[in-house]
Amino acid sequence: MLPSLSVVSPQSECNNVNERTRLKALLAPYFTALYHGDQTRSADLLAERCAPDAIFHLSHPFGDCVGAGAWNEGPMQALFQSFHDLERRDFIVASGKTEAGEAWVGCVGYFQGSFRAPLLNIPATGRLMGFRFHEFYRIENELIVEYQGIWDLPELMHAANAWPMGLSLGVEGMTPGPARQDGYVISTDSQDRSDASLSVVTQMLIHMGKHPAEPVEAMQMSSFWHPHFNWYGPSGIGAMRGIAGFRHDHQIPFLNAMPDRRGGYDGELYFWADENYVAVTAWPGMNMTYTGSGWLGIAPNQQKITMRSLDFWRVEDGLIRENWVLVDLLDVWQQLGVDVLARMREIQEWPGGRE
Repeated sequence: MLPSLSVVSPQSECNNVNERTRLKALLAPYFTALYHGDQTRSADLLAERCAPDAIFHLSHPFGDCVGAGAWNEGPMQALFQSFHDLERRDFIVASGKTEAGEAWVGCVGYFQGSFRAPLLNIPATGRLMGFRFHEFYRIENELIVEYQGIWDLPELMHAANAWPMGLSLGVEGMTPGPARQDGYVISTDSQDRSDASLSVVTQMLIHMGKHPAEPVEAMQMSSFWHPHFNWYGPSGIGAMRGIAGFRHDHQIPFLNAMPDRRGGYDGELYFWADENYVAVTAWPGMNMTYTGSGWLGIAPNQQKITMRSLDFWRVEDGLIRENWVLVDLLDVWQQLGVDVLARMREIQEWPGGRE
């Protein structure tokens, strides 16, 4: 998703193998409590593991809050009220440090359960429903000091037949976990493998950033992407297969609409790798001007926008085989002048719509 950037990449000495394992172990009990749907236990564990002034950045419309109490009483309370048997399922957990020494843990997974009460007016179905999340936790002195998260609420809208946006060019549906089933990296054995994975991803992004100033061949996509790679985008963009699918369903419309895209608000993105997995964090992760047409079905309006995009890649045999991308599309639409949640409510309230 991040096609142009100034990479600030980790050094090997910043990624002690044992420390990466310890970082993941710090959060494991909290994730386990949410897997069991234990609201009280998970809230207590998060409070124990958070600095008092920890900042939580969550996708639109939740926004920011400070402290574990505000997080537990805000977004998580809303989630537990809608899914009375809430279950957290992680399928990627990776950790590492940036060159500046910041320690991060990144996660991909699903919140799911019986959707018994509306969430942000998304109509409840009573059935098994869920949505994907991407999360990043920054750790200092054994405590969480920052959280960045995107909840793919449009995926829940789609499943609940409450879709208010344009149709996806890609395929909609529940996103699978890694093909090798090795995304929950409990321990890290090889620093060399982590460094090699990181190099593949950062070099790929540098080459992708050469276009459109240079011909599309400058991207050299076949040098970095496996012929059978899967790209798992957010609901509203969808999933796609291979270079041809990626270019048709996402890259060409995206670049036509925002050719001046740049990675990071100030040009910097921070990466780390954990074995075969590479993650990137920035909040927001991109900035651009919406000058062209064809992306998401939105007319160009010359609006300058930022974009929150949290990405994970899996490298196999020196090539990227899978890429999980979540974009805060509700925030993008909001910046472009469309209140998606209000539009969804209007659809639901129409006399011929769902009661």
